[in-house]
Amino acid sequence: MTDSTNTNTMPEIAELDFSDLKVALSKGFADFRRAPMYGVIFSSIFTALGIVLYLQFLVWQTDISIVPLAAGFPLIAPFVAVGMYEVSRLMENGKPVSWLSVMQAIYAERKRQIPSIAFVVLFIFLIWVYMAHLVFALSFGLKPLTNVMTSTEILFTQEGITMLALGTLVGGFLSFILFAITVVGIPLLVDREIDVVTAMITSFSLVLNNMVVMLSWGAIIAVLLLLAMIPMFFGLVVVLPVLGHATWHLYRLAILPPE
Repeated sequence: MTDSTNTNTMPEIAELDFSDLKVALSKGFADFRRAPMYGVIFSSIFTALGIVLYLQFLVWQTDISIVPLAAGFPLIAPFVAVGMYEVSRLMENGKPVSWLSVMQAIYAERKRQIPSIAFVVLFIFLIWVYMAHLVFALSFGLKPLTNVMTSTEILFTQEGITMLALGTLVGGFLSFILFAITVVGIPLLVDREIDVVTAMITSFSLVLNNMVVMLSWGAIIAVLLLLAMIPMFFGLVVVLPVLGHATWHLYRLAILPPE
């Protein structure tokens, strides 16, 4: 599915407005309606992982074993995204969509740049895990270790409020970095023969040059994902593929075609 043109120049970014977000969402929903099976299967992977993480963390309370499982999200997400982008690309070009073509596209990415950006995403995730523990330690100091999820009253203490404030700042900053380098960075890597650093810089530049519009897109993603997770993660079965398809179309609007 890759554009074989290898260019050493930075991809050209476009100026976006709010109408582009509407167009991307509309096209993303249309793609999902035309080929829902692919999105449902791919998003079911995340839904299943989310349910198991919920059970481990809140029900079974197995804090250690949850880490490697949680790491699966950032590692497999780019590859799942490739599948959604391939479905949209095929329909965009008027070609038939099949499991063979979609799985071939995902398999082919193992030798390209997607594994590299997957590990960048994982690295940021691990930084967040470390920072979360650091924020907890700085907030509660030498007080006895408490499970925040089962003793929610500590969140309303001075230490708890401090932890929430610091955690929000740190988490917000890391989320912005992750969003900025991947929002069109991943589809760009899928679409063109380009190195991972150039793709991340291009994506970051797009966000900086269209800050209000792209932050609004990030807010839309966050709100939709939050609402999708409320009914025991099952809403992700629809929301994730729609957002995946929509991201492909936003990429098409955001990055100008090579000359």
